[in-house]
Amino acid sequence: MTRELLRIGMFGYGCVGQGLHDVLNSSKGFKADIVRICVKDRTKQRRLPMNYFTFDKEDILNDPSINLVVELIDDADAAFEIVTRAMKNGKNVVSANKVMIANHFEKLVDLQDKHKVSLLYEASAGASIPIIRNLEEYYDNELLYSLRGILNGTTNYVLTLMHNHGIDYDIALGQAREKGFAESDPTLDVDGWDAKFKLCIITGHAYGLFLKPDEVFHYGIRNISKFDIRYAKEKGFKIKLVPYVGKTNENTITSFVLPRFISPDKYLYNVDYEYNGVITEAAFADKQFFSGKGAGGHATGSAVLSDISANSYGYKYEYKKYQQGTVQNYTRNHKIEIYLRYSDERDRELFNFEEVSEYFSGKTDKYVIGIVSLRKLYEIQEQLRSMNVFIVNTGRKII
Repeated sequence: MTRELLRIGMFGYGCVGQGLHDVLNSSKGFKADIVRICVKDRTKQRRLPMNYFTFDKEDILNDPSINLVVELIDDADAAFEIVTRAMKNGKNVVSANKVMIANHFEKLVDLQDKHKVSLLYEASAGASIPIIRNLEEYYDNELLYSLRGILNGTTNYVLTLMHNHGIDYDIALGQAREKGFAESDPTLDVDGWDAKFKLCIITGHAYGLFLKPDEVFHYGIRNISKFDIRYAKEKGFKIKLVPYVGKTNENTITSFVLPRFISPDKYLYNVDYEYNGVITEAAFADKQFFSGKGAGGHATGSAVLSDISANSYGYKYEYKKYQQGTVQNYTRNHKIEIYLRYSDERDRELFNFEEVSEYFSGKTDKYVIGIVSLRKLYEIQEQLRSMNVFIVNTGRKII
């Protein structure tokens, strides 16, 4: 298939935009012209001549010579306007904006079909790991039992510093921000939002269900303490933030985002620092493991470049699992075993433990391990943010 000559209009020139520029210039086998870059800040020093830049989005959206829009900005609402207008104008789009895609997933899929254009977004879900493309191509007709992994490089970097080096949470997060791994608003990372948005996107390709992010329970690492790290190390575990989606029966799935205990015999145990890792389990392909950098401009930029290259060949997502309609339902009628560290018995009572296998009470900290309902966790999700507790999925029981 002949490559289309790409004339790119890009929105955003931050960490990822500059990373893309670097990897594109270093590519020997593929060339594309970034003819215009739209940015907001008129006073910021740029490393390219100012004739590359514009401050008016119309200069890109209304330029008929630009046939590919690359959207790399933080503002999800502005990104949605840019992407939808570009597609309505007949332009193909590449995006890395997981918030925008997850919040408007089904509408964006419909717009692609209506306007006969392509929207590619590999960088939105796994940075350098091509998980979406694999789900689209390799697992298109596979019976996928489950998918789980580390999808946020920032939290993994923080947890690695805490576990391997004994660094306090606040200091570790500061170092992640200095490295450029954290989002502009780090709460997206540490509270589990980022991982949830990515999980929703992956679910659309893995199972053909376009879940709204508000439907999915998420809990991050903000409240982790040295007590939790010490407990994990004494038991031989590491704590990782692990999104999960899997079948509960033939046509129903469940999903959630929770910190998880990982033992040394598991693939994710050695996925440290800013790296991501994804495990798929399927009927015929069995278990497979993907790993790669999950944060940083060059890692994400490489995924964006891959989409740009695929676009030049006319590649589009086919959403085969959605077309097949094999999975139709989503449920929270699901039970998991968790570790709960707490100090106030009234907090523990909110969880309605159905079964307890381990309990400890100290002078300042207590913990309990037992079975809880995912529905109950979802019901108290808002309260959890202000409670002095920390939750970890033990990974031992899913009912």
